[in-house]
Amino acid sequence: MASETHGAAAEHYVGMPQLNFEWFPNQIFWLVITLVVVFFILNRIAIPRIASVLAERHDTIQRDLEKAEELKQMAVEAEDAYNKALADARVEASNIVSATKADIQKDLDKAIAKADAEISAKAGEGEVKIKEIRDNAMKAVQVVAADTATAIVDAVMPAANDAKAVKAAVTARLKG
Repeated sequence: MASETHGAAAEHYVGMPQLNFEWFPNQIFWLVITLVVVFFILNRIAIPRIASVLAERHDTIQRDLEKAEELKQMAVEAEDAYNKALADARVEASNIVSATKADIQKDLDKAIAKADAEISAKAGEGEVKIKEIRDNAMKAVQVVAADTATAIVDAVMPAANDAKAVKAAVTARLKG
């Protein structure tokens, strides 16, 4: 009988059956049943799974952030250690340069002192040789002057040739 009622109503109604006001209570009943079933399925199965996935993702993100913070701290510590090592290396390099300069200056001072001593020794030897040469030159000058004076005296006054007097006169004249 119900099929006859629906059949008769369906025959004289033209259009979409969902918009037939005679069928609204039946459609609303099944709509409520379907929504309740969907609600329970979502509430018991889908939402807990989604919530667990979201919680897991949140935990993973939190762990990653904590790990990133640890790595950042390690990077800062490594950078500080690097900067300290660099500063220490610069100080040590400066100390090495200073020590090397001091050693070089010490060696240079020794070499200069040795060279000065050698120059002084050579200068002393040179002065001695110059003095010897000067003395020899003076003796030679005396000899030449005495010979020249004797020759002049012999040429001018052959009878007054006194070698001792000529030599004394030449020596007195050379001294001053």
